[in-house]
Amino acid sequence: METRNPRYGSLISALLLSWLIIVISAAKLLVFKDGRVPAGFAALTPIVIFVLWSFISPGFRQFIFSLDTRTLTLLQAWRVAGFVWFVAAAYGILPGAFAQPAGWGDLAVGLSAPFVAIYLTKLESRRGLLVWQTLGLLDLIMAVTLGVLASPRIHLIGNGMTTAALTVLPLSIIPTFGVPLAIIFHIVCIANLSRSEQTRRTSLEHPVAPHSVSITR
Repeated sequence: METRNPRYGSLISALLLSWLIIVISAAKLLVFKDGRVPAGFAALTPIVIFVLWSFISPGFRQFIFSLDTRTLTLLQAWRVAGFVWFVAAAYGILPGAFAQPAGWGDLAVGLSAPFVAIYLTKLESRRGLLVWQTLGLLDLIMAVTLGVLASPRIHLIGNGMTTAALTVLPLSIIPTFGVPLAIIFHIVCIANLSRSEQTRRTSLEHPVAPHSVSITR
């Protein structure tokens, strides 16, 4: 059983807090709104850093593999907050072309997260967990894509409305912090489940030979 390195735990906690402070401060300074730093860049950067770090550092990889899939899955329950997309669309703050699909997807993932974390994990249903994690990740990718297509710069969908409200507080915290963090959680869970399945298959294909017993006459 792999042990978790407390040094990485403290470091990750500090980085998450720093990341949150940075995106809130940037939003208060209207950095995302005026286009000096695109919100998409702010969302993509931590994901890229996470992926590169996991490839470069064996210690960080070991820390990732030590994380509990059940806990990370349960944390996705925060996505029930996706109901704010419906409210924002109803008040004309966000385009329905973005808000409706993103809202329903987030609600589906958020409401099912406790069931998946408790029930499927208890049954050790790796395939079921992997499917759910993949669907949750695809939902976020879909929402981000729609958000970009409805952004003020591209504006291909939305019927005259844009997702400009996502560049200012309080909504800006979701695309610049909440969404990339949820994506990272899904990536970690998928990697852990895939690794666990590969280990299981390897053990089945190459069982450990029993110790031979030599008898001395």
